[in-house]
Amino acid sequence: MGSIYKKNKKAGVIAVILCILLSVGALSGCVEEQKEPEVKNIVDTASADPDFETLVTAIVAADLDETLSDENAQFTVFAPTDTAFAALDPEFLANLVDNDTANLTKILTYHVVSGKKMSTDLSDGMRVKTVQGKYITIAIENGNVYVDNAMVTTADITCSNGVIHVINAVIIPKDNIVETAIENADFETLVTAIVAADLDETLSDENAQFTVFAPTDTAFAALDPVFLANLVDNDTANLTKILTYHVVSGKIMSSDLSNNMTVTTVEGTTITITIDDGKVYVNDDAMVISPDIECSNGVIHVIDKVIFP
Repeated sequence: MGSIYKKNKKAGVIAVILCILLSVGALSGCVEEQKEPEVKNIVDTASADPDFETLVTAIVAADLDETLSDENAQFTVFAPTDTAFAALDPEFLANLVDNDTANLTKILTYHVVSGKKMSTDLSDGMRVKTVQGKYITIAIENGNVYVDNAMVTTADITCSNGVIHVINAVIIPKDNIVETAIENADFETLVTAIVAADLDETLSDENAQFTVFAPTDTAFAALDPVFLANLVDNDTANLTKILTYHVVSGKIMSSDLSNNMTVTTVEGTTITITIDDGKVYVNDDAMVISPDIECSNGVIHVIDKVIFP
């Protein structure tokens, strides 16, 4: 009797073990059948998101869909939502998409960086070169990440050929120092002098940062006309010396200037900043009449006189 009990008990244990093994096998089979969600490329990922309808339309209009679908490349896209695009002037946006694909491409590629940069790769004050050629600036404040003036609202959407960071505004590339001066009617003489001194390439360099204390046409008109004409036409050595005395390496905003501050210029000698009754002067003589014109490669402060080393 005891022997039969032992046999039955042993058989029962074996049956339980078999059931467990069969259950585990069945479960593992189920797990194997579950596929990981397919990781799509940047364009397909954007197309599947209802918040990116305008972005996708713009990408297709600019013929960038093939590039941003390339599985052999890696890109980081700071992607504005439909709400971000809706904040633009509707006529401006419609013209970009329908007619001005050159500028549309310029704006879109300003949102794209070569290589895959996750949010953990970004740091405060970081400048990142875009596919467009100019740099975006990363700022981190109170845990929020900003790209120029746009905030990252959703980070690290992984794609098969890169990553998307969603932003809440469309970012527009700024002109460089020379481009900005050309567009300003008050800087015709300054631009002529910059070109004559062969400084236009240097002051257009997107890899550099400069601060320019820029005299207006009225400031140049106060000089002896024969002296000025000779500088521009014949004496480019002295012209270069005078112009580079108006330029400082690095981007110095008006908030960075302090009373009696001395700053070394590209020319090699120093200028002195004074602040009197809220007004900023360079060398106690030239007054800053319009500060903080930001450019892609620095900043312009407009002054009312030409300064000499």
